[in-house]
Amino acid sequence: MNKDEALKDFMKRIDHYKETYESLNENKETLLSFMKIFNAGAKVLVHRHEGHIQSRIVYYLMNIHITPRSIYLTRHGESNFNLQGRIGGDAELSERGWEYSRALAKFIVDQKIPRLRVWTSQLHRTIQTASGIEAPQERWKALNEIDAGICEEMTYEDIQEKFPEEFAARDQNKFHYRYPRGESYEDLVARLEPVIMELERQENVLVVAHQAVLRCLLAYFMDKNSEELPYLRVPLHTVIKLTPVAYGCEMKLFKLAIDAVDTHREKPMNCCKSRSTEEALMTVPLHF
Repeated sequence: MNKDEALKDFMKRIDHYKETYESLNENKETLLSFMKIFNAGAKVLVHRHEGHIQSRIVYYLMNIHITPRSIYLTRHGESNFNLQGRIGGDAELSERGWEYSRALAKFIVDQKIPRLRVWTSQLHRTIQTASGIEAPQERWKALNEIDAGICEEMTYEDIQEKFPEEFAARDQNKFHYRYPRGESYEDLVARLEPVIMELERQENVLVVAHQAVLRCLLAYFMDKNSEELPYLRVPLHTVIKLTPVAYGCEMKLFKLAIDAVDTHREKPMNCCKSRSTEEALMTVPLHF
């Protein structure tokens, strides 16, 4: 139906709701805890909210909005460590990584994105990747790559040779596995909570970050579970555009024409599940 018919139908539906439902009232329901949102956030009433969980819910609901927007995600350009197959560290961009930096700046200009903000991690490779983009930029420590602990700056072959038990343990349960003196994907989810909360508040944002970090953000917006999350494909030199819509998120991929190494590792075929999907999901902290 056209817009006028849709609006008329919607208003009629609201009239039916008014006949059936009675609104909570802070003078009558003095002992109840509730929250009322008027006109999609124009006014908010919070009554007798108590405790940590309720405070978090209030904060979340007060910051979401229905303004049309898009979230752009991209990894940093190819780094020298990517070329060497090393993980973590704070490497500089490779020659092709710098090419991607320039191509990304042109791509953003061509998109004509109003009121764009750019968020990067505090590591050199993301800052260098976003250096040519003319928009307000913020550096987030929370967007730094997953901490690989004693395995930082090693190749997967080195890890398998020096720490075979750790290498096998991570393949068995990648979401919950924590690098010695480092982090797990579960830790990373908790670390990214303030980033996600702030993304819900913003309009158009470009996030330039790292493979594990972007997997977590994608899992939140695309409703992926803890078993899928560590194996989501986030290739180099690709822009992912997320557009929130009713009951979900639309995703588009823009592969820019700059070659790069493939750093994706598929889920091992012989990987055993240490717990059921349902059990795993029940243990994921609902910071999202």
